[in-house]
Amino acid sequence: MTFSKHLKSNIIPNRQAVKLNAKGELFVLKGHPWVFSNNIVKIKDNAKTGDLAVIFSKNKNKVIGLGLYDANSPIRIKMLHNSANKVEINQDYFKNKIEAAFNKRMPLFKTNTNSYRLLFGENDGFPGLIADVYSHVLVVKLYSEIWLPYLENIIPGLQEISQVKTVVIRLSRNLEQSSAHQLKNGEVVFGTLKNEVVEFVEHNVKFSANVIKGHKTGYFLDHRANRKQVGQWSKGKSVLDVFSYAGGFSVHALYGGATSVTSLDISKQALEIAVENGKLNKYSGKHHIIAGDAFEELQKLINKKMTFDVVVIDPPSFAKQASEIELAKKKYAQLAALGEQLTAKKGLLVLASCSSRVTAQAFFDINQQQLSKSNRSFKIKLKTYHDVDHPVTFEEGAYLKCAYYQF
Repeated sequence: MTFSKHLKSNIIPNRQAVKLNAKGELFVLKGHPWVFSNNIVKIKDNAKTGDLAVIFSKNKNKVIGLGLYDANSPIRIKMLHNSANKVEINQDYFKNKIEAAFNKRMPLFKTNTNSYRLLFGENDGFPGLIADVYSHVLVVKLYSEIWLPYLENIIPGLQEISQVKTVVIRLSRNLEQSSAHQLKNGEVVFGTLKNEVVEFVEHNVKFSANVIKGHKTGYFLDHRANRKQVGQWSKGKSVLDVFSYAGGFSVHALYGGATSVTSLDISKQALEIAVENGKLNKYSGKHHIIAGDAFEELQKLINKKMTFDVVVIDPPSFAKQASEIELAKKKYAQLAALGEQLTAKKGLLVLASCSSRVTAQAFFDINQQQLSKSNRSFKIKLKTYHDVDHPVTFEEGAYLKCAYYQF
């Protein structure tokens, strides 16, 4: 088994003894994966990114946790181990963590699905690292330099446990610009990749992802259960899929027997992929596409007095930072109002949010208030959260919520 020599890092991590203030210590004891810079009261000046932070309790001088030091982030220590139990951070440690994550995903493997998130960052004990499997290809996305000294201990375990034939590394923007490594974004670090577009299956439906150039790791796996649900409720229906990207909801709706599906997205390229993804499956309905700004295009459809039996609105995150929360809430209200006007009599409106800064309760309340203004009677048919391969182990780790409103 040959792994790329670029996985080997020149950075040799040191161990750093760390003491925290009372607030930081409480966070660690509660099992939270983040320690902020203002919680650290004692650490050597020479601490560098990737060093192993050994956190001692303030009074008793015993170890209460281990984490990776990140000099470039306000989240200064990303926790690996919140416990006084002794562990060695080595290849076996990481392999056991990967195995535990893999076992959590077992229910998915009992379905006809060969694409899944194997590591969901902090929620699986790998803060700043994502690993997604598309059939025989594993894509590892790095968001922090903290992992550079440990990759050669992690990647072989990921490959062995997932049994993939190819491993690709994707880098966040800040890591692409980093000089601390020799990796290239989209580099194949194990096996070979004949085609950067990889086909995979999600609950019987065929899709493809560009694992080198596609968003994030190539595709959005998180809405899998909702896509399946929409597909099951689309038989004989007309469907509008807003912010459709590569056609996740659209393709499931066509597969489920929708008479017509309209995919709306700002990216013409994404819409082309949506059409191609549809063609990987057998369907008899019509697939239409609209390229343009969602808010403007929805208003145009309303002006034309068009309605659809099923309307799905799944926008990108509107609140990347705290200062954007209020604007995000206004946009969600606006989309609920537009969606309601486009939902036919006795139709189904599906509203989703992936903004972690807008809580599920706040999102559902916005929708409820907005739809109540329409004077149409409706009931909540279903509310959903994270699928099994996106487990949530701390409050800020939750971001996905979705509600189905039946008029």
